[in-house]
Amino acid sequence: MTQSYTLSLAHINDTHSNFEPCRVQFSLNLGQHKLDVTSHSGGYARIGYHITKARQAAAQTDTPFVFLHGGDSFQGTLYFSHFKGKANAHLLNLLAPDAMVIGNHDIDEGNARLAEFAKQIDFPLLAGNMDLSQEDLNKPGCLRGLPNILDYDHEQKRAKYLLKPFHDKTLAIVGITLDQMKEIARPDPDTHFVDAIATTARTVEHLKNQGIKHIIVLSHLGLDQDKRLAAEVEGISLIVGGHTHTLQGDFRALGLSNLPYGEVINNTPIVHAGKYAEVVGLAEITFDAEGKVQSLTGGNYFMLDQHFILSANTTVDNQDYQAVRQQLSQHPNVLWDDADADIDGVIRDIYKPAIAEMENKVLALVPKNLVHTRLPSKALPHGSEIAPWVSRSMFQEAKLVDPRVNFALHNAGGVRQSVAQGQLTLADVMGQLLPFELPLVKYEIQGQFLYQALESAINAATNNSVRGTGAGSFPYTYGLRYYYDGRRPLGERLFRLEMMQQDSQSLWYPVEPESLYVGVSTSYTAAGKEGYHPLLQARWQESMESLTLPQAFIRFLNRSPNLSDLLSQHVHYTSHSQRMG
Repeated sequence: MTQSYTLSLAHINDTHSNFEPCRVQFSLNLGQHKLDVTSHSGGYARIGYHITKARQAAAQTDTPFVFLHGGDSFQGTLYFSHFKGKANAHLLNLLAPDAMVIGNHDIDEGNARLAEFAKQIDFPLLAGNMDLSQEDLNKPGCLRGLPNILDYDHEQKRAKYLLKPFHDKTLAIVGITLDQMKEIARPDPDTHFVDAIATTARTVEHLKNQGIKHIIVLSHLGLDQDKRLAAEVEGISLIVGGHTHTLQGDFRALGLSNLPYGEVINNTPIVHAGKYAEVVGLAEITFDAEGKVQSLTGGNYFMLDQHFILSANTTVDNQDYQAVRQQLSQHPNVLWDDADADIDGVIRDIYKPAIAEMENKVLALVPKNLVHTRLPSKALPHGSEIAPWVSRSMFQEAKLVDPRVNFALHNAGGVRQSVAQGQLTLADVMGQLLPFELPLVKYEIQGQFLYQALESAINAATNNSVRGTGAGSFPYTYGLRYYYDGRRPLGERLFRLEMMQQDSQSLWYPVEPESLYVGVSTSYTAAGKEGYHPLLQARWQESMESLTLPQAFIRFLNRSPNLSDLLSQHVHYTSHSQRMG
């Protein structure tokens, strides 16, 4: 009889400082009626309760238990904007993961912020393809040499890894993150990222040579790259992933996705747990002696409020409410709001008071929902309904500082979510809509490089004959409008580019390749990230340290707190006439 080895696994990823339960919406069919359900799910106190429960259940059967975080703890809410990682460290220590892989947003503010976090946590940070061998040991906020960071072993050309006892075997956990990190995040210039798949292959081969066959890759590559990793590297027992906010599991009854939990590629199951701490992944996994998975049961679990709101086109009564509650209770992946009292108390008493004032400060009244989507579509041919207003705020506030500014250029990924009808608060802007406190940068650049930057960014966003970095690079502008045809050859797709006449929203003139223009972007975009490298050809760049992206939008709203009048104006000329090919 073949011996089997069972592991109890819990996992989360892309939590983005969502310590409190997040708003979630479902669509349920009740007979002939379709009902929309609004509730709140997850948060660290509820996750903590279920982690403790799973850990205790595993201990009762002497089953090894591992709790892993798939990266991107930072950014996302006011808890990060205000506390800059201190609250993340404190609350993650209370959850007590066995390891966390470094995500791109965890190094958005450079090495120093991540180093400060690493010094505060009680668990290892994994980034086995992050090469710190050239990092300056004398600079403030150095990551190199921190004892709980398992980075790239430059001499051995493989990842450092975590070993844990596993029955009469050894379990290895290897952390691998995006090798495109310099293009989409802001690590220090002396920090480099090695090819993710090649590093994993060399590390797995080394572990096998050491007789270690039970190997978990804790990945922040995204689901598609995890599939590629599993297909190309033999011998990975399990991949626990993140980055793409993928909710695995059959949630069709809730009007959500139906993606297989533990999808198997080349004998390697892959698990992801959505986003924003809305769900927790819980699984029981049985391996054979060679490290191959024999069975995997479990899934992602929502942790919902006891009370929820129903809406429909018809009248909703208490009978409907009870029927929906029964339907939710019967769903195999719905849990309720049991919470860890200690974690709940820490959030409520230590961290919540500092941001409560921001949540009560109303900046504007939004007359209708403004949908944020990164790319234009048939439903939204001009793309995002809020990103153009962010670009306009950058332009107007920067122009007050420097009247020479001709245009604003911003990337879609810098705007993080849609804006709901009603009151827009300081907390909404700082914590969710524009959580990245990036300084604005003004620069003078020739028209030819604007052509190149816009085409390159669109190509990267749409993967139009190039290797892209994601849809977040798609450009939104103010004072600049472009015409793009993805069917044309590379270098000719942006076939028309026009600048707005100063002090006029109706007069436009062609951008001349040799002429000079002054623009404003965030420090992220101006640094040439995600396809914007032609902006590095600017004649000069100057940081506007006193004006950050969220500050520009907040000042813009303070001048126009009622958006109704502004929304009657047409600003969507900024991304005009795209044919994606």
